[in-house]
Amino acid sequence: MHLRSAAFSAARPPLPMLRAGSNLPDGGHCSVPTVSSSSSSSFSTDLPPFLPRIRPLSCRPTRFFLTPRLANQKSSLGLTTVVKAAEDVAAAAAGGTENHGEAAVSSYGSSSTSGMVKKLQLGFLFGLWYLFNIYFNIYDKQVLKVYPFPITITTFHFAIGTVLIWLMWVTNLYKRPKISSKQLAAIVPLAIVHTLANLFTNMSLGKVAVSFTHTIKALEPFFTVVLSAMFLGELPTLWVLISLVPIVGGVAMASLTEASFNWAGFWSAMASNLTNQSRNVLSKKIMDKDEETMDNITLFSIITVMSFFLLAPVSLLVEGIKFTPSYMRFAGLNLKEVYVRSFLAGVCFHAYQQASYMILAEVSPITHSVGNCVKRVVVIISSVLFFRTPVSPLNSIGTGVALIGVFLYSRVKRTKSKSA
Repeated sequence: MHLRSAAFSAARPPLPMLRAGSNLPDGGHCSVPTVSSSSSSSFSTDLPPFLPRIRPLSCRPTRFFLTPRLANQKSSLGLTTVVKAAEDVAAAAAGGTENHGEAAVSSYGSSSTSGMVKKLQLGFLFGLWYLFNIYFNIYDKQVLKVYPFPITITTFHFAIGTVLIWLMWVTNLYKRPKISSKQLAAIVPLAIVHTLANLFTNMSLGKVAVSFTHTIKALEPFFTVVLSAMFLGELPTLWVLISLVPIVGGVAMASLTEASFNWAGFWSAMASNLTNQSRNVLSKKIMDKDEETMDNITLFSIITVMSFFLLAPVSLLVEGIKFTPSYMRFAGLNLKEVYVRSFLAGVCFHAYQQASYMILAEVSPITHSVGNCVKRVVVIISSVLFFRTPVSPLNSIGTGVALIGVFLYSRVKRTKSKSA
């Protein structure tokens, strides 16, 4: 029997043999990791404070080595060897499970960090949206008070936006889109109502206080409900109708007590509401049917460029060329102040709308609507403080009631969206 086994071993070529090995003097055995709430170890600082602290292993996991088998080495595939190998494999599997647990904790930490970074980026975008909107209203109002040509000013804003978009495409900061004729035909109505919405807003800002313009623009949910029912067949729920009551009532109260009230400013703001919400309804009605959809930023960029080319000839026909230095001097205006503030208003105009579309790409439309409501509150308060607008108690109450109604409307729409 021994001779046969030796002959068999001698006949085989040298093969590597798998054997367990460890650098520990006790043969590779180690203690089980324990869970502790202490934060004394350096490892615990990598984890969030609400997770249990895991003490590191007191040994390294079992490793396997490939060693050459000598030709005269005796084979020993007995039952004891098989059992020992099975135990080693089981121990290695247990170590793999523990390492997998550590990897899961590490993955949790990285996902938590990335989620926090995303929230910070979104908060930064909201801050830019609000900040640029505040400065746009301030600079725009200052220019329109001394230069009452809203069509020319709106065209100038679109011109600055067109230049910025062109630079963005040329420098590859954002990919230049390829637009089909079908998409262009669908975008033209959106560009028209977008142009009118911004034109009517500037007309209102030139006639009444900034705070009053934005109070009237709080009626946007009312126009959304009416237009959606007329063109999309979306009938409002009872709670939506109830939320509209404080909006309409608050705007009416603020209008009756507004010191700067005039009908031109009022109807311009109302027309801005109508065209703004018409743009949203048309976007939903037309663009959803287009198989080649585009992202919000690309759509906004194309609409801005088209708005400039649509409004520029109208501005020349209606108001003429009244943005030249000679006309400014003839009108007795400070050339530098008008040009600089018009430029800053145009940059802020494009920047806040760009930030708005970037936010809309990251959050739901309902969340964006709530953010827009908060933005309106911030703009009203900042404009009242900056321009020292006289506000009566009833006017303040009316504005507050209208904004609360807008917030309730947003909450109702969010609840409806979740239930659907």
